Amino acid sequence: MLPSLTQLTKPLTLGILGGGQLAKMTAHEAYRMGLRVAIIEHGEDSPAGVMTKLEFPGGWKDSAELERFIQASDIITLENEFIDPEILDVIAERRLVFPSPQTMRLVQDKYTQKLTMKGAGIPTPEFAEITTKEDLVAFGQKHGYPFVAKTRKFGYDGYGNATIKRETEIDMVWRRFMEGEDPRPLLAESFVTFTKELAVMVARNKRGEIAVYPCVQTIQQGHICVTVLAPAPIEDHLQRRAQEIAVACVEAIGGVGVFGIEMFLTLADEIVFNEIAPRPHNSGHYTIEACHTSQFENVIRAVTNMPLGSAKMRVPAACMINLLGERTGSGVPDSVIEMLKVDDVALHLYGKKDVRMGRKMGHLTATGATVDEAFARASEALNRFVW
Repeated sequence: MLPSLTQLTKPLTLGILGGGQLAKMTAHEAYRMGLRVAIIEHGEDSPAGVMTKLEFPGGWKDSAELERFIQASDIITLENEFIDPEILDVIAERRLVFPSPQTMRLVQDKYTQKLTMKGAGIPTPEFAEITTKEDLVAFGQKHGYPFVAKTRKFGYDGYGNATIKRETEIDMVWRRFMEGEDPRPLLAESFVTFTKELAVMVARNKRGEIAVYPCVQTIQQGHICVTVLAPAPIEDHLQRRAQEIAVACVEAIGGVGVFGIEMFLTLADEIVFNEIAPRPHNSGHYTIEACHTSQFENVIRAVTNMPLGSAKMRVPAACMINLLGERTGSGVPDSVIEMLKVDDVALHLYGKKDVRMGRKMGHLTATGATVDEAFARASEALNRFVW
């Protein structure tokens, strides 16, 4: 029998699978709420691991280390979607874990994810399972070029994606993904011509209560999110439509926790589902400063089945900009002094030991009376930040 959270005689310990920046920001909120935190990660001194005495650096693939982590935790969540659902099954026999193994099976494989959303009536691009090179040729002939080939699992920030612009590129893409030492199953998706990329964070607890954050615009460079504008500069009816789709996505997978739903706004002002992340998300970092309840507080409320906090913005507008690595070496920036002189800007550094080109090392969030004002303030702060 799983332990009841109402029978605890000590502060609740939240176990987090993963020790990166998402776990760190979740842990920060957990400590503020009086919880303890256990972190399991593959390696010592992760951003979240250094914050707790309950650090398990052997990782979840080590059965003995996993057992110690389970014993230390009262309830468990995760910060990434790359953990094998079979491991979550082991945890679920002993502890409550959210998102559940069933939810993760619907999300982790992007082909299954798309099938699930399409089956729930959610608008998606055209897509198909790819098992042979000929399947790619057939998809291009049927849906035209360009189209996108994606690995079904373990892709993020554009890793595992390839845009195929013409049939002569299929051989190269097939060799890249399928003929190496680690072949990865693929799916193909029709290319969506969009005017904006959108995202909505949704929190849902076990009772089915839902908190829906505003729709934001995300701006990508090289498949990495660099800027988030909140709220998205779109018409009100499109804001509502994006939120409706996001809620439908979370309900389709029986999600408990916090979820980031990425979408496209097309030239015809239609909103099309792209992907769902079963965890706090880069597009929701602005909520720390800009919303009544951050995504990180609400993930704790959701997985512990507490009432959810308001997802409404408490300022008119906000802009989040990622701090990406511009060199290799120590993860400590050269100077933040000039950046900190900019008013209404919050700096978040993740405490990663090493920096490399394009790696997410932190973010900053600016608030303002308008999105343009917040963006200008954030951009000024970014220009003053020195790696």
